[in-house]
Formats: sequence, C-alpha cells, structure tokens
Amino acid sequence: MFIATYEGIPSTIFQVLLGGPFLTGYLLYLGAGANVIGFVLAITTLVNIAQIFIAFMIQRLKSRKWAFVIFASLHRLLWSATGLIPFLFPKEWWVPVFIIVYFSAFMANAVGGVIWTSLISDMVPAAVRGRYFGIRNTLLNALGSLTLFIGGRILDDYPGSVAFTILFSVAGFFAICNIVMFCFYPDVPFERSVESRFLPMLKRPLHDAPFMKSTIFLAGWLFLQTLIVPLYSYVMLDLLQISYKSVSLLTVIQTVFMMASFYIWGNLNVRFSNKILLFWTLPLIAASCLAWGFLAILPMMLVLVVVHILLGVGVGGFNQLAFNFIIGDTPKSERPMFIAMYSAVTGLTSFLGPLIGGQIYKLMNDWPIWIQQYGFQTAVGVMMVVVALTWGRRILKEDVQKVSY
Repeated sequence: MFIATYEGIPSTIFQVLLGGPFLTGYLLYLGAGANVIGFVLAITTLVNIAQIFIAFMIQRLKSRKWAFVIFASLHRLLWSATGLIPFLFPKEWWVPVFIIVYFSAFMANAVGGVIWTSLISDMVPAAVRGRYFGIRNTLLNALGSLTLFIGGRILDDYPGSVAFTILFSVAGFFAICNIVMFCFYPDVPFERSVESRFLPMLKRPLHDAPFMKSTIFLAGWLFLQTLIVPLYSYVMLDLLQISYKSVSLLTVIQTVFMMASFYIWGNLNVRFSNKILLFWTLPLIAASCLAWGFLAILPMMLVLVVVHILLGVGVGGFNQLAFNFIIGDTPKSERPMFIAMYSAVTGLTSFLGPLIGGQIYKLMNDWPIWIQQYGFQTAVGVMMVVVALTWGRRILKEDVQKVSY
C-alpha cells in the first residue's frame, strides 16, 4: 500500500501535465477542431472494450506484476512520445500521427489497467479500501493541483511550442521515474477464475443481475456526462477565450474540492454501501452542468468556480465509489472479468459521449453564441436531473433498507 501510494506521485505529475486542459491546449496547437478533440478524448474509453479479452488472457499469466510493468511502461513512453510530433513530421500530419500514437498508448493502458485493478484489489484489505483510497487520492490530487497551477503558468508565460516542449520534457522525466517505481510492486498470488473457457467466464458477470443493472445504468449516465464534461476546457479556451492560467486555476479548484471529497466519501463508505453513495454523487454532477446557465446573469469567473467545485465533489465521489463497486462488490476469483465487463460497457458509452458532443459543438458553429457557451450544457444538466431522480433512484437505492444508519 505504501508503494502504491508513492508510485502515484510521478504518475500523477505525468498524467496531469499531458492530460486535462493541457491535452486540449496541445490539440488546439496541433490544429485540431472540436470534433477531433472530442474523438481524441473518447479514445481513452473506447479501448476499454478490449478489456473483456484481456481479462480472459491474464488468467494465463505467470506474473501479473511484470505484465503490468511492460504495458504500463508502454503507455507512459508512447504518450510522452506525442510531444516529438512537431519536430518529426510536417504540420499536415500532426493530428493524424497524434491520434495513432495516442490510441496505441491507451491500448497498452487498457491491458495495464485490468492488471493493476486486479493487483491493487488483492493488495488492499477490503476492510480499509474506502479509507485507504480516500487518503491516497487526497494526497495525489493535492500534488495534481500544484502541478496544474505550475503547468498553467508555463503555458501562459511562454510561446506555444516552447511551453509544450517544457511540459513534455518534464512529463517524460516523471514517466521514467514512474516506470522504475512500478518494479517495486509485489507480485501478489493470483486467485484464478474457476472457468477455463472464454464464454463461460464471460457469462459470470452477465448472469449477475444486480451488477449488470448498475453497470448499464452507470454507462448511460456516463454517456450524458461525457457529452459535455470532457469538453469544458474546449468551451473555456476556444469559446469563452479564457487564458490557460485561468483554466488551470479553475482545474486546481476542482481538484482541491475533489481531493477534500475523497476523504469524506471514503469515510462515508465505511457506513454506507457503494451504490447508495454513488446515487448521491449524481445530483452534484448534474448541478455542475446546470450551473453553466448562470453565465446569462452572473459574472463568468464566479459561475465557472461554482461549476468546477460541484464537478470536483461529484466526479471525485463517482470515480472513487465506482472503483470500489467493481473491486468490492464482485467475487474475487472472477474479478478481472467483472472489471473488464464494467470497463467495456462504460467505455463504449464514454467513447460515444465526447465523440457526439464534439460533433454537436461543430454543428452549433452558426448557432447563437449563448447556446454554444452555456445553453447545451444546461440542457444536458436538465436531462441528468431527470435520469438521476427516476432510473438512478430506483436502481442505485434499491438496497437502501439494508443500510444501518
């Protein structure tokens, strides 16, 4: 657990510098439009569909640890390599080459992700999972906030190519550090599935009705969420013309509140079930989308601060509790396939969300500017409220009577 926490330090710095608003900024620098940005943001979840086959294949591994080291290292190295594109290729190739390398990086990450989740669920005792991940996520997000702030200052203080050269150089260094630290993970004994064939193994999660109902609902929710949330940075940078520093500061605010919420959600998870707490994250995420509508009457930065506070608390809880749900509410021997099924189903909808959202923003180019800046987000927020209070309440709160208050 100590190693898993400290391994997260270089991993967090690496992923913060190359992801989030910095990824959007880099894509804009390479010449990508809203539809391409939506597609790129969706790639990370599309590859999760392959995890169903990966979960079957890892049953044959002699060592989960070294397979994880290989594929996680490939992810870090390939993503870092996208920073070399402007130096190696003519400008018209920048975006296509980025998509190919980025896709390859996250295909490797899909393999590493299944193995890591399987490993970490065996490394952390069930009795302390909620509290441990709350503390771990709090520490790493505090570091992420500082990294976001420094990265935003770099992008504002230096011209485009110089700034991105600095970011990718620093990220590359921490990618190497991260790879070295992976080697210190323990090779925990692996409890394999009782099934040896693919189809019977696949049927295990499919025949678990409560698991599949919750998974399908959460996948639908993530479709609505990813229609707009991944494109927040695009709206702020391109439509509202906010500086990189301001966007980074807003992301820092989001991360600080996410960080505080991890500890709170982790402690609540000791008393309440994953599904009950997941339900209570939904209105917070919906409120983040609805809050964009206040741009019509209130100062822009005030509204965006509220948007990011709500998003930080809501998404922080959602991600942590969804993770605890798939590693804590599933049978140990079949856990890789349950993890893969959840990742595949939610990955498909999370791929379609930003892809369709990017296309919608492209179609809205000639529409009134208020629709592009906040009208679309508000409309999706209304839909999210309806979904949360109907299907969400019925599916995620179905075991409310089992909870001891």
